[in-house]
Amino acid sequence: MSNQGVEYGHRPALEIAVQDPDSAAAAIAAGADRLELCTGLSTGGLTPSIGLVQAVVAAAGPGSVHVLIRPREGGFVYTQAEVDVMVRDVQALAATPGVGGVVIGALMDGGALDIGATTRLVAAAGELEVTFHRAIDVCPNPLELLDGLIELGIGRVLTSGGAARSIDGLDLIAALAARADGRLEIQAGGGVRSQDIPALVSAGVAAVHLSARRVENIAGPSGPGGGAQSYAVTDPDIVSEAVAVLTAM
Repeated sequence: MSNQGVEYGHRPALEIAVQDPDSAAAAIAAGADRLELCTGLSTGGLTPSIGLVQAVVAAAGPGSVHVLIRPREGGFVYTQAEVDVMVRDVQALAATPGVGGVVIGALMDGGALDIGATTRLVAAAGELEVTFHRAIDVCPNPLELLDGLIELGIGRVLTSGGAARSIDGLDLIAALAARADGRLEIQAGGGVRSQDIPALVSAGVAAVHLSARRVENIAGPSGPGGGAQSYAVTDPDIVSEAVAVLTAM
C-alpha cells in the first residue's frame, strides 16, 4: 500500500463526494481529480454496494474512485463483528478493478485511534490508497492520532480541523499539516465553499473535499416506506467553480 497520494500537478487536488454514477461522471467532467463514493451522505456517509462501486468506476474512470468504509451511522467506535465486515468490504474493493482507494476510520471508546482495527484495514487494502476520514475531528488529541496514522503508513487524512466547517478549523488544519510535514496528505473537508479554498490552501492542505450538492425533487410518488421527496446530486457548476479557484492559485 502506497502512502503517497496521486499527483495532480502543482495545484492542490479537488475531491468530490458522490453517491451515484451520474454524479460521478458530472464531477469528473467538471474537473474533479478524485471522488469519494458513499451512500447516505446526509448521515455522514455509509459503505456503498459493490454494484454501485463498479458502476461509478465505469462512469468516472479507473483510479479516481475512493470508497468510504463505514458500516453504520452513529460514531466511529466499532464492535469486532463490525470491524470484520469492514475488513471484508476492503478486501472486496481491493479485488475490484479500477478502485483507487478506501476511506476508513475507527476509534476507541475514549477517542484514541483503534490501532488494531486500523492495522487490519490497512493490510486488507493492499495497494489501494488509504485515507483516514473525519473521525479525527472527534478525537481528543488529533496530533497524536496523526502520528499513529503516519506510523501505519496511511497516505491521507480528511479533516475539518475539529470544526463543523473547515474554514473555522484553520488553526488545527495548519497544525496538522505542519505535523505531517509531507509524510501524508492533509485534505480539508467539511462545509467547504469555493471562497474558503484559498485560506485552506494557505493552511498547508494538499487537497480540498467538497460535497458540491444540489437537491433534486422526486417526480414520482414517495412517502411512507419510500423515503423523502428529494435527493442530493452533484452540481457540476459548484465543481467547476472550485476548479477555477484552485487553478487560479
